[in-house]
Amino acid sequence: MFTGLVEEIGQVVEIRRSAGAKLTVQAEKTASASSVGDSISVNGVCLTVTQVNGGCITFDVVEETLSKTTLGGLKTRDHVNLERSVSADRLFGGHFVLGHVDGVGIIDKITHQGNSVIVTISADEDIMRYVVTKGSIAVDGISLTVAQCGEQNFSIAVIPHTLKNTTLGYRRFGDRVNIETDILGKYIEKFISERRTDGGLMTKLINGGWIEEN
Repeated sequence: MFTGLVEEIGQVVEIRRSAGAKLTVQAEKTASASSVGDSISVNGVCLTVTQVNGGCITFDVVEETLSKTTLGGLKTRDHVNLERSVSADRLFGGHFVLGHVDGVGIIDKITHQGNSVIVTISADEDIMRYVVTKGSIAVDGISLTVAQCGEQNFSIAVIPHTLKNTTLGYRRFGDRVNIETDILGKYIEKFISERRTDGGLMTKLINGGWIEEN
């Protein structure tokens, strides 16, 4: 599990494709605190460290992950967000991020507003159903708050610190980003859908006219 608070920007030094890929990232700070078997969020994707060599970390990436996230499009010298998994000796900030990407969004617009930047991202309906205004969302593994939410896109307000210390500072119009919605919304949806069929609380509320059934 992660918090969405990026610890370091790494740089891809090698990506070898063969029935998946071996991804090697240069990141001095993260490498010095990592061991083989550790879980690390790479642009929001939970990967397992398979090798640590000096200031470089290597990961094995399966084909499913390459095809369903932006990792499949990584090239040498690309920058990636890195965060080690949560440990008991660190304060918990951000929000609960699992490193299980829901899908890929596309940056539609980048607007400067005072000292911040408003980034608008379009996404599929399967993602947007879990996005709510003022709710939490992870974009390339960064814990952010949804500023506005429409039917097909959402906006985030990015402060200078985040632009400087994450890959959002490198992002441009048309770029693809990994999106993980808040897990709480998925649990609530499942709870409600199950309660509608078991004669429980939701059924009683619907039958009593307190809420409408969709």
